[in-house]
Amino acid sequence: MHCSRPSQQRIFLPGLSLHRILRPLPRYGSRVHAEAEMNAIQIHETGGPEVLRLAELPIPEPGLGQVLIRVEAVGVNFIEIYFRKGVYKAALPLTPGSEAAGTVEKLGPGVTGFAEGDAVASVGVLGSYAEYALVPAAQLVKTPAGLSMEQAAAAMLQGMTAHYLAYSTFPLKAGDTALVHAGAGGVGLLLTQMASRLGARVITTVSTPAKAELSREAGASDVILYTEKDFEVEVKRLTDGKGVDVVYDGVGKTTFDGSLNCLRPRGLLALFGGASGPVPPFDPIQLSGKGSLFLTRPTLWHYIATRMELEWRAGNVLDWAAKGELRLRTEHLYPLTEAAQAQTDLEERRTTGKILLEP
Repeated sequence: MHCSRPSQQRIFLPGLSLHRILRPLPRYGSRVHAEAEMNAIQIHETGGPEVLRLAELPIPEPGLGQVLIRVEAVGVNFIEIYFRKGVYKAALPLTPGSEAAGTVEKLGPGVTGFAEGDAVASVGVLGSYAEYALVPAAQLVKTPAGLSMEQAAAAMLQGMTAHYLAYSTFPLKAGDTALVHAGAGGVGLLLTQMASRLGARVITTVSTPAKAELSREAGASDVILYTEKDFEVEVKRLTDGKGVDVVYDGVGKTTFDGSLNCLRPRGLLALFGGASGPVPPFDPIQLSGKGSLFLTRPTLWHYIATRMELEWRAGNVLDWAAKGELRLRTEHLYPLTEAAQAQTDLEERRTTGKILLEP
């Protein structure tokens, strides 16, 4: 029996993952609104969460190489906040979002390898804050049996981000030591699991004792409460002054200088996000003075640029999740109408794990 799926209130189940209490969503057949309209969130001007407004829009028709999916779970990410604020530029009006899981509704010309009714997921969904959305077939993957739509949506962007960081940007191996900021966040929890799986020692930073416990459960060897202690001092203490091999930093402005100071000579800082804001102008000569350090600002899109690489990363992440080898926290589920609240809670760090919208 399925749990009820409320349309007007937010679900929050402390300490539980939805995938532990929800059975996988059924694989529905094709269903198109008779009136050919859908609910969607639109932005007409950049600004605060209040600019996210519910609208009725035509259901789009798939063009050459595109697939129309009926969206069943939407991943909420910081990149949508950046677009909402105007940090990243886009033509307006805009339906935000890119990460979603759902069911294939209709195939555009030239699409092969998919059929109506297939369960699919992607980080290339165009305007996923909606009941229906278009996806380039080249960026779409089928999801394994036994995986719920919530799990699939939660795993894609953050899971593949953790995958490229741990397996490609700085390929971890047994004996390496990594510092992971925001260790109880969506990427942080998945990255910690993957790094531990590879045999690395993981040190994380978190803001509360409850988040520290989550980080330890994910495999962190040491957890630093940055609200109580200077993480730079603690990292030096925990590594006997040597520093770490790599820092995975999705926070940005407030952690950048300390992250560099935590590295061993010739260590690497992977600055993959800016949750606290953009890093100020930086003189690269500092890298030399601090030990011939490496600095990279990677993005997922360059690590799934080919179909082969997309299938490798998505295949690993979704298969591990389906088998229970990669634990997902998906307890924050909001109806589409509460997209503004979902973004606010994400931005103010009120949540752990993944935030999802349900159309």
